[in-house]
Amino acid sequence: MENVVVIGASNNPERYSNKAMRMLAQYGHRAIPVAPAVSEVEGQPAVARAEDVSGPVDTVTLYVGPARQAPLLEGIVGLRPRRVIFNPGTENPDAYARLDAAGIPYLEACTLVLLRTGQF
Repeated sequence: MENVVVIGASNNPERYSNKAMRMLAQYGHRAIPVAPAVSEVEGQPAVARAEDVSGPVDTVTLYVGPARQAPLLEGIVGLRPRRVIFNPGTENPDAYARLDAAGIPYLEACTLVLLRTGQF
């Protein structure tokens, strides 16, 4: 079971971040929602910032657009995840440079597709 931080998690079942929360649980992962406006997502207690996540983090999956990522990057780097997934619409070369500097691998991919195809 991986610990997966879902940045931009939502309670709206139509949003991809919510679908990811559900699918991660379905595939046996611990999904940790980062969502400052809510106290929980899909029954999991939410934290307001990445810095509030405790314990080891295997993957960070991003559902926040590039324009809103800059203030989140140091929190992500501080988690020292094994990888960061930039879901469609979140791609950000500026963030890639910061992750490269920290030695954190990243990929542009869809978390839902990775799970469904056994590539997660």
